[in-house]
Amino acid sequence: MEGYLGALGGIAQAMSATAPAISMLAVFALIFGGIYLLVKKRDRQKAALMLVLALVIFGNVVIWTM
Repeated sequence: MEGYLGALGGIAQAMSATAPAISMLAVFALIFGGIYLLVKKRDRQKAALMLVLALVIFGNVVIWTM
């Protein structure tokens, strides 16, 4: 994988380092928003979808960093 990233150049290397970090910020925001909606009993369907999306993005981050 190192050879592939080296061939892409500096911009691609920077993106490969920042994408997981930005995704994890999104995961925390989705978890917080989903729990907030569940506690306030506003929209349970959106809350569940937010929590499922947080799991999917977290799974992607785990795969990216392997």
